Amino acid sequence: MKQTILDRIHALGGDISGVKGNSLQEDITTISFNTVLYPKPEDTPWADEEDQEPIYGLGEFVDAQQDLINTDRQAFYDKMITHYYVDTEEGRGQMFWTAIPFTPYQEGTADYEEWNGDFTDEDFVNLSEIEKIVGTKQPTMIQLFYSYGFPDHYYICLEDPKQDNPTVFGTDHEEFFSEITNKGSLEEFMQQFMTPEELISIVDKALNK
Repeated sequence: MKQTILDRIHALGGDISGVKGNSLQEDITTISFNTVLYPKPEDTPWADEEDQEPIYGLGEFVDAQQDLINTDRQAFYDKMITHYYVDTEEGRGQMFWTAIPFTPYQEGTADYEEWNGDFTDEDFVNLSEIEKIVGTKQPTMIQLFYSYGFPDHYYICLEDPKQDNPTVFGTDHEEFFSEITNKGSLEEFMQQFMTPEELISIVDKALNK
């Protein structure tokens, strides 16, 4: 993968120490996170209750920490990052790194047993959006992320011609692979998430107003 992607993953809290550059599959599946990922808010800078919070519930958290904010701003930021940048399933609008194979076309796998019937039926699955980028009707996929939002599953394909920067595809469990959205390159996709430093910058600007 491109070094810029690996650098961004590292900045977001990912462990890239196992990446050797041997193959896309090996590199992706050796990366792990002990934290969740938060998309950057669409309305920035965050300042008012009616604006989109950087993280769901952050406004309430900030309100409860006013004494600490007034006495030790850095300690507040440390507490905020420790509170939010953890591997939690509490609904905060986050996304989860998974990096697991999805193999509906590979015989002998659990995915094949569960999904091959659907994935060979054009009435259920439409991979045309993937095929025009990747060039195959039966791609080998890696699920990179899932989320509580829409779409809630994100994939790359191992046959992607851009092995150093594959395209990310999104689909939702309610229209699983019958509707697919091209979400852009992996490099672009990773830029949508906030690093801890970027969250601190957003909150700092709001507090200084």
